Amino acid sequence: MSISIDSARAPRPSGPSPASEHAQLAEAARNFEAIFLRQMLSAARDSSIRSDLFGSNGSDTFRQMRDDAFADIASERGVLGLADLIEAQMSSNLKG
Repeated sequence: MSISIDSARAPRPSGPSPASEHAQLAEAARNFEAIFLRQMLSAARDSSIRSDLFGSNGSDTFRQMRDDAFADIASERGVLGLADLIEAQMSSNLKG
């Protein structure tokens, strides 16, 4: 028993479209910029002289949440421009 498959009619797996790949790259670059900003803010806070007079776990959590929100907003608006640079550099690796 033999089976013949016509390769011309066989469905070919389709990858993501170039537009969706570019959108994924842009999102990944923005996310990377936000993570980078969070790390910078965290390092700056850790290196500053703190007074524990009014410090608490709640205020530390609030500061971290505020820094996270700032990093997300700054990366969405392109404040540093890091996401644009990453996207420009990596877009040459996209097919299409």
